[in-house]
Order: sequence, then structure tokens, then C-alpha cells
Amino acid sequence: MSATRLKALSIATVVFLIVGFGLAFFWTPMDADQGFKQKIFYLHVPLAIVALLGFMAGGVEGIRHLRSGDSRHDVSSYIFIHLSVVFGVAVLVTGAIWAKASWGHWWVWEEPTLVSFLIVFLMYCTYYPFRYAIEDRDRQARYASVFAITAGAFVPLNFMAVRMAESIVHPRVFATSDGGLPNSMLLTFLVCLVGIGLLWLLLVKVEMAGKHASGQVSKLRRALESDSGNSTVGSRIAPSMEVS
Repeated sequence: MSATRLKALSIATVVFLIVGFGLAFFWTPMDADQGFKQKIFYLHVPLAIVALLGFMAGGVEGIRHLRSGDSRHDVSSYIFIHLSVVFGVAVLVTGAIWAKASWGHWWVWEEPTLVSFLIVFLMYCTYYPFRYAIEDRDRQARYASVFAITAGAFVPLNFMAVRMAESIVHPRVFATSDGGLPNSMLLTFLVCLVGIGLLWLLLVKVEMAGKHASGQVSKLRRALESDSGNSTVGSRIAPSMEVS
């Protein structure tokens, strides 16, 4: 991505986040039951949605890598999963804060929505040691892609199972008998969702540029050391994007 496009994406991200959270704090009505503390919803839920979509996108890139053998798709899958895990940490933290404020407990193990997201998050945390355990870069990329595809397929199945289960305390915001969110809250939520989505995309582009630069440096180093017969081994866990 060019510097101009990256700048435009950065500006759009900041604008949507400022507008979204501004609407959340100053325009949307207070929740009748939870009051002001409910406003963390506009951060917590978009983070969760973007994280889960990012996990599934990592699976799609895994399929593309296995079909084409192009290392760029492996890099994309790694970055998508990496950033979605980071967003997943934010989901768990904001969820715990909201749970403590609303229910008086940091965690409720009987609630399927909470436990299911934790299971998905912990599953993806094993992606790193799994990848790190394989030294051969080609095998590492192939096995990581299989992991990304399998785990990515589990995400929507897990979501559907949770939606079919009876909620104990977690609200079903988009499936209530009175039609869900009021228009003002729905609009604010959508703006925040776009803002968080743009933030994820921006971080993807930044990390992608870093991997591209790392790949070019590694390629240059190997070229300089080829005459001496030495070889430099890159990170076994974080792939780099090399361009011919």
C-alpha cells in the first residue's frame, strides 16, 4: 500500500472512531437497566466481531496458500490471526470490565457466550507454539495453513451453537422480541464497528509493510553472504514477505 493510501486509511480510521465513540458518549440514550456502564458495548462487541472475522479471514488465506503455494498468503494468514488474537485480548478485558460492572463478577462460567469466545481465543493462542515447533519453513507454512483453515471453520460453527444455546446472563442484543437496538444505538454501533474494522485493517497494512521490509532485508543479507557460504536463518514463528 502506498504512503498516500495508508495516510487516507489512517485518517478514515481516526474519523470513524472519534465520531463513533463521540456518538456513544454524547448522543445515544442511557440504557434503562445498566445506565452509563452499558456504553462499553460500543467497544466490546465491535472488537469481538472484528476479531472473529479476522480469524475466519486467516482461514481463507490459508486455503489460498495451500492452493497456490504463494508465501504471501501464508504471511497474510499469520498477520490476520496475530492481530485478531490481540483484538481478542481486548475483547476479554473489556468483557470482564463490563461483567464486573453489570453482574458483580469478572467472569461467569455458566454463560455459553463468554466461554465459547474464550475457547476460540485459547485455540488460536496455540497457533504460535504450533508454528514455532516446526523448523522447516515450507512445512511450517503448510501446517500453519491447515491449522488456520480448521480453526477458521470452527469459528462460525461455534457461533451458531452458542446462538442456539440458552443465554444465562449475556444479552442477545440483535435477537430481542422488541426488534433489538433503537435506531440511534444501532447507528452508533455500526459507526463504531466500521471504525474498529478500519483499525484492524490499518494494523494489517502496517504489519504487512513490516514483513515486506523484513523479507527484502533477509533476501539482501543472503545475497551478501552467499559468497562466504554462510546462511542466515530467519524467525521460525513470524514469516517474512519476500519479493522476487
